[in-house]
Amino acid sequence: MKKILSLGLLMLVLVPVAYYFNKPSEEKKLNVLSPMDVNAEMVDPELRNIGRGHYIQAFECLDQENKTFNSSSIQGKVWVVEYFFATCMGICPIMNAQMQRIQAAHLKDTNVVLLSFTVDPDQDTPEALGLYAEKHEAIPGKWFFLTGEKSILYELARKSFFLLKPAEAKNQGDAGSDFIHTNNFVLIDKDKQIRGYYDGTNTKEVDALIHDISRLKME
Repeated sequence: MKKILSLGLLMLVLVPVAYYFNKPSEEKKLNVLSPMDVNAEMVDPELRNIGRGHYIQAFECLDQENKTFNSSSIQGKVWVVEYFFATCMGICPIMNAQMQRIQAAHLKDTNVVLLSFTVDPDQDTPEALGLYAEKHEAIPGKWFFLTGEKSILYELARKSFFLLKPAEAKNQGDAGSDFIHTNNFVLIDKDKQIRGYYDGTNTKEVDALIHDISRLKME
């Protein structure tokens, strides 16, 4: 009888312990990033005091098919954003090879889109971007290469995506403040809020990005 009781007590202890160590891990939700969470050097002065509630501003550009692209057309979708230029021979080819991986990983999901903004709109016409898109096997309606007025493209980088030092930095001798050359990908959720930055030249970080897109879709 004592052996039976001892065995019963042992089971009462071991079963919960086994469940604890074998239960599915629950990942925390991705943080929503606002100006206060980003390096202050990358944030426009008028936005630095905003605690929470940062959203990507509406915009309109031209895509690689020379069609007007309005941000309202991807309302409610998850975005992956980068800045690049077609004649770049440094990090851009590496980044866009990684973008191809992201496209392939979420190929059939119409609620995931890739946005590649040019930093050199004078050279990167819709025609040039069309050729570049073909070279990288971009799927129309999935991966958009965007050009337009430089002021609009750069304002988005400064005030929405936080990928470029504000104009004031140029007055302090920072020549890089008037040209974007970043290796960062930005993950934007369906509510147009920033959920993460990832090194677009780092395979492991892009793996994490691919995984985090799936996490966002489950929220």
